[in-house]
Amino acid sequence: MADAAHEALRDLVRAREAATQDQLRARHRLGKYLLRHGKRPPQTRAWTQQYLEWIKQKVSLDARSQQVTLEDYLSEVDHAGLRIARLEAALDEAIEQAPEEMRELIHALQALRGRAKVGAVTIVAEEGRVSRFDNPRKLMGDSGAVSSEHSRGGKTRRGGITKTGNAHLRRVIVEAAWSQRLKPVMSTLMRKRQEGLSAEVQEIAAKARHRLHARYMRLLGKGKMKQQVVTAVGREMLGFIWAIGVSVERAREQNARGAA
Repeated sequence: MADAAHEALRDLVRAREAATQDQLRARHRLGKYLLRHGKRPPQTRAWTQQYLEWIKQKVSLDARSQQVTLEDYLSEVDHAGLRIARLEAALDEAIEQAPEEMRELIHALQALRGRAKVGAVTIVAEEGRVSRFDNPRKLMGDSGAVSSEHSRGGKTRRGGITKTGNAHLRRVIVEAAWSQRLKPVMSTLMRKRQEGLSAEVQEIAAKARHRLHARYMRLLGKGKMKQQVVTAVGREMLGFIWAIGVSVERAREQNARGAA
């Protein structure tokens, strides 16, 4: 069971998740509205500041009612962005005020590729103490990212994932799994995120970086669909998340006994 600190952080994490989903819907509405009226952006990435400035300064529609609709859709996109920024600022503050053991685990989990701060906070908020799981397979089962099984006549067949677990946890590990398609090199940002971490945690992260990339490429080479590949890689990533969590919690307990 999660304690009060985890539950409070979880509420904030889920509020941010809801805000990002609302932002995605608002962007889809605006993007489809522009396409329906033949308004295509210049050579710039969608939803960058430059893209939004193009809409505000260059896009106009003939009918007053259509222009009002455009402005309303744009306002919703702006509002969603401000809402996310406000919640992320609150999340930064919540992390600073969280118990030390939570902060340590959030920092350690960011050693993994694809696990930026928000993803690490989501895992900690949703799962609490990772060591409560006896082994990584139980954490995988809690995510609902394990394959379903159907037994009949002495034969066992595996189907799609069960999805009978924590959907928030499953979402962040699948999102992180997409980054494993990249070559397993140590970026400057990742090196910075690992500053101050124990040698054991850094070793686990290095092993994860190479193993998960190899698994991604191997499954892709077998002709598996990309969604199946990232689900499988994300499920295996949970094993490394478990290992880091147990390492951090064990080190903290040893330090506490030494201090006593």
